[in-house]
Amino acid sequence: MSNSATFSRSEFILGGQRSGKSHRAEMLARDWLLQSPDNQAVLIATAQPWDDEMRERITRHQQDRSERVPGMRTVEEPLQLAQTITQHSTAQTLLVVDCLTLWLTNLLMPAGNRQTNQAPALTTYAQTAMLVIAIRAAPGPLMLVGNEIGLGVIPMGRETRDFVDALGRLNQEVAQACERVTFMAAGLPLTLKGQP
Repeated sequence: MSNSATFSRSEFILGGQRSGKSHRAEMLARDWLLQSPDNQAVLIATAQPWDDEMRERITRHQQDRSERVPGMRTVEEPLQLAQTITQHSTAQTLLVVDCLTLWLTNLLMPAGNRQTNQAPALTTYAQTAMLVIAIRAAPGPLMLVGNEIGLGVIPMGRETRDFVDALGRLNQEVAQACERVTFMAAGLPLTLKGQP
């Protein structure tokens, strides 16, 4: 990508683990910042430091990102994603949401909070609807990163199957709301919707 890159109003970037999703979003943010001194970029991070490994992973991502896109600032928001997009989106600000999979995990499996099977689903549907509204209303470019985990065998456990189903529904809703959908594999982008 170069500073002549074209930007969709919204792009959903999905793929498997280590497929290049976040890197693509960061390069779009870098190119956006190079286009004009008035442009800004904000990363909305949804990860939570649940354990030592996750804390190390977050720190490594922060260091790598600061080197690749030094002008991008970070806002941490594990739950209120639609509201955060609305709050930070402007015509001159490119937002990167990384990632929707962790956001869904935060909604469905809140740390230290045992809920009934029905309560998280209702919350998830409402939160997804609000997210779709925020995507469509965002005045500036919006890049959303998410995992595609439904390409393998059917998981054994009920909770895992429920999560795969919920993520598949979320991915479909977000793909419908976005102007461009890009599938990443081995660091290479495949355009599923919109102009490459």
